[in-house]
Amino acid sequence: MRRGQMTEMHERPAPAGAGSEPPVWLITGCSSGLGLAVARAAIERGFRVVATARDPQVLDDLTHHRPDSLLRLRLDLLDPDSIEAAVRDALDRFGRIDVLLNNAGTATFGAVEELTDDLLRAQLETNLVGSLAVTRAVLPAMRRQGSGRILQMSSMGGRCAFPGLGAYHASKFALEGASIALAQEVAAFGVFVTLVEPGDFRTPVLAPARLTTADPMPEYADTVGRVREAIAKLDGNQPGDPDRAAAAMIAIAASATPPLHLALGPDCYARFKEQLEAQLAELEQWSHLTLSTDLVPDAPAANGGTHS
Repeated sequence: MRRGQMTEMHERPAPAGAGSEPPVWLITGCSSGLGLAVARAAIERGFRVVATARDPQVLDDLTHHRPDSLLRLRLDLLDPDSIEAAVRDALDRFGRIDVLLNNAGTATFGAVEELTDDLLRAQLETNLVGSLAVTRAVLPAMRRQGSGRILQMSSMGGRCAFPGLGAYHASKFALEGASIALAQEVAAFGVFVTLVEPGDFRTPVLAPARLTTADPMPEYADTVGRVREAIAKLDGNQPGDPDRAAAAMIAIAASATPPLHLALGPDCYARFKEQLEAQLAELEQWSHLTLSTDLVPDAPAANGGTHS
């Protein structure tokens, strides 16, 4: 079901706090980058914010912004107990959660052949399993409220793929699929899901210390190696402004009818448009085979019987 086709019972107002109180945001991965930018922007707008990180002490800088509206908590996507505790503490403090921004995540670099099972599992455990664990922990409160917004931090890499990022793409493509299903499951409760798909923003995400890297194989020097070089050049020179991305996410969370997908950045817009056009052209090119595979009525079936 498309957003524009939802029945009126699913058209709920934008999330607000209880009564006239400001909304409560729970944000994962607030130590830097887009998570930190959104936390600051939300606090500056007078929202109540639950800012989480694996080490909440790194969030000290946020205390200068309306400390009465801020709760700093430990949340590690690989630690289910910390997820449950963070959600419980958030509800104990503020009584509700209006917006969840699932921002925390990691990136693994390496050709698919270079990856170990452990590297692949770790990538999926963080970006997919951990993010969905936070989502599941928050959903009971949102269902009781009859409203909520879930912003899943995907990526341009959630719909496009590049050499050397197979593990990362696997985690983000999977998050997209799960979130599209989730959106249909929770719409009846007044909960909306948006996949946020940023392009290249000037955050530490590409810093060498932030990337987990597989042992390189010389056979992939001309493909994966070139992407590795491009990433090194892009680090610190990304065109996207994290503060503007934060403003866009806050605007989406305030919308009565938020989109299922929100691409962020001209680079992401151009890449998505190019890919969608290429996919449509490929679909049409091979449609003669695509459309030839249904059983023909009354024709012999493959097992020698007939199709009824």
